[in-house]
Amino acid sequence: MCGIVGYVGDKDCADVLVDGLKKLEYRGYDSAGIAVFQNGEIEVEKSKGKLADLENKMKNEGKPSGHCGIGHTRWATHGEPSDINSHPHGNKRVSIVHNGIIENYKQIKDFLTGKGYVFESETDTETVAKLLDYLYDGNPIETLSKMIDKVRGSYALGILFKDYPDTIFAVRKESPLIVGLGENENFIASDVTPILKYTRKYYLLEQDEIAIIKKDSVKIVTPENEEITKEVLTADWDVDAAEKGGYAHFMLKEINEQPSKIKTTISPRIQDGMPYLEESGITMEMLKNSKRIFIVACGTAMHAGMVGKYVIESLARVEVTVDIASEFRYRNPLIEKGDLVILISQSGETADTYAALKLAKERGATTVSVVNVKGSTIAREADKVIYTHAGPEISVASTKAYSVQLSIMYLFAFELAYAKEKISKERCMELTKQLMEVPDKLAEVLELKERCQFIASRLVNAESLLYIGRGLDYALSMEGSLKLKEISYIHSESYAAGELKHGTISLVTEDMPVIAVATQSNLLEKTISNVKEVKARGAKVTVICKEGTEIGKDVANHLVTLPAMEDMLMPMLAAVPMQYIAYYTAALKGCDVDQPRNLAKSVTVE
Repeated sequence: MCGIVGYVGDKDCADVLVDGLKKLEYRGYDSAGIAVFQNGEIEVEKSKGKLADLENKMKNEGKPSGHCGIGHTRWATHGEPSDINSHPHGNKRVSIVHNGIIENYKQIKDFLTGKGYVFESETDTETVAKLLDYLYDGNPIETLSKMIDKVRGSYALGILFKDYPDTIFAVRKESPLIVGLGENENFIASDVTPILKYTRKYYLLEQDEIAIIKKDSVKIVTPENEEITKEVLTADWDVDAAEKGGYAHFMLKEINEQPSKIKTTISPRIQDGMPYLEESGITMEMLKNSKRIFIVACGTAMHAGMVGKYVIESLARVEVTVDIASEFRYRNPLIEKGDLVILISQSGETADTYAALKLAKERGATTVSVVNVKGSTIAREADKVIYTHAGPEISVASTKAYSVQLSIMYLFAFELAYAKEKISKERCMELTKQLMEVPDKLAEVLELKERCQFIASRLVNAESLLYIGRGLDYALSMEGSLKLKEISYIHSESYAAGELKHGTISLVTEDMPVIAVATQSNLLEKTISNVKEVKARGAKVTVICKEGTEIGKDVANHLVTLPAMEDMLMPMLAAVPMQYIAYYTAALKGCDVDQPRNLAKSVTVE
């Protein structure tokens, strides 16, 4: 959530900032603004709404002209979306942009009010801007060092001091921030996407490190002003990966990228036909000695963990607990040495998941992160990390990240089961071989888009619907339901099909849409019985099943038939039609598919 861009160089700063902020739109935002040095003064333009609103405002009022500045897209936390609450915040002496949450902002605000400061906005960010102004004595590093001691919470800050019109200062704690390294120009940004147009080289700021950025130099220091030598990192994404490539939306592009991304993720982790996770530090000995397993994640990543639970317990016969990260710490979980805690996060910066990581390490558990973004906080601080190689996922609604997370869950389950001697080498190789066939099978499933578009056309006017399934199909239906409601704004619930009679069937009315996932052979008869129950009450039923399944007209109004694979692997295929159905429903309704209201891609606050 929120996005930061800063630029110092010879180009028109305002243009670079706005262009960079557009690359961060996927993170979610409700206002935008920039601050630029113009003739030695800090000029600020900001506006509620989208970047187009800011651009129109600058057309009417004049665009700041200069070569050094900072920009921000805000996702409202403290204070509603408005021009006043938009970033940057500050005055003529200091201006800042901020990602994160200031936990002690009320105490700081009360202190500064007592010193005569008057606050205009409802934001926690303004307290930091005014605190910096209060502490500033002409030395930015000393000022920032004092601020670090006084502020509690998470923050990534880009700062302009009037006395330093050719310099951006930056500091971070918890919230991510990078420093882009160009030729006679340098940048700050929340992630690499805004800088790919100009450079792929960057520094990753660590906790409490302070960056001093000029057009021809970058210096990183500690709060004590001791210079730090940093490793120069290289982004392995290119500009094309962060563009739509002719697709109408990023989500549609990312749905279609899934076969290649799954292949890229699993191929390096298969050796001689067997799963091989040692490149991530996960050895057979470690797996053999593991006791209980906890999978901790949020949203879509948690749904991937639910599939992982079913597969791990079925194959390896190891107890698995799946937790929503925001609840994990607060139930005082029974973690101990010898337990394995798997943390799944696309961004590697999810605040609740990071908090769970820290707790697991404190309790002595071994932590394994499954992360897409190299060098992210969760990736760096977990004991082991498995990268998912999905490339940049721009749409807020996760698709390819989910698929590659699933593929890692399968590889992990196969190797764990073999290490625990619960399956033979031959069985492990057979399962691995079938997983390697998934990309080709998915290419067939992608051809079902017109069928899914037709089904979506029947959902556009629905007020509410149900997703149902049993076993792995229930785990999968949770993700299908989430996809639909988060981008189409249609109320949707996922429900274990066998639980319908325990309350939820009372919601079923004439013509209510129900999407049933029925890919598990051993549960098929029971699932069909549940589907008939809702059909008898007037529901319009879509069944997602695999080829060869006998589904009568008394069961389904519409069918989506998938290529057959072993039941255990069917979630890899069945995810796609549900993604398509959500996508086309939202697109037909005219919704903002890639940037649904109120949602952010990277949730870096609790």
